[in-house]
Amino acid sequence: MENVIKQAGFNRKAYFDYTVEEKFECGVVLRGTEVKSIKDGKFSFSDSWAEIKDGEVWLKSFVISENPFSSVFNHEPGRAKKLLLRKQEIKRLTRKVEMKGYTLTPLSFYFKNGKFKVELGVCKGKKQFDKRSAIRERDLNIEAAREIRNRRPSRH
Repeated sequence: MENVIKQAGFNRKAYFDYTVEEKFECGVVLRGTEVKSIKDGKFSFSDSWAEIKDGEVWLKSFVISENPFSSVFNHEPGRAKKLLLRKQEIKRLTRKVEMKGYTLTPLSFYFKNGKFKVELGVCKGKKQFDKRSAIRERDLNIEAAREIRNRRPSRH
């Protein structure tokens, strides 16, 4: 069977604000109307994060807008969503997060074989000078690519 992956969202800010140490693929427990809203692209994850509580991993501040075509059975937009991981993975995440400066941040959201998945990263916060050096490096790469593009002889 072939893995069909459809990207739903990508957290660029997480890669800028954090250094990603390790990544985990998690399933998400959703209600019926939440799936429809996600497929329509009506969700926000800019400030979302994950928390380990009582041996379970919960996704916080992941807002899924209500479905306008559902009336009585609609969901609460800001509720915490449970993430599905193996017990060994949760223990490993717990040890990592207990270390100073580490946090669990969602990196990307996608559908894999019809199931909604989250790529969760164990991240360490970057200092301000790290962010500045990342910006400087990115600008240098853009400038180098521009120089290479301009050096090519034109074909007439």
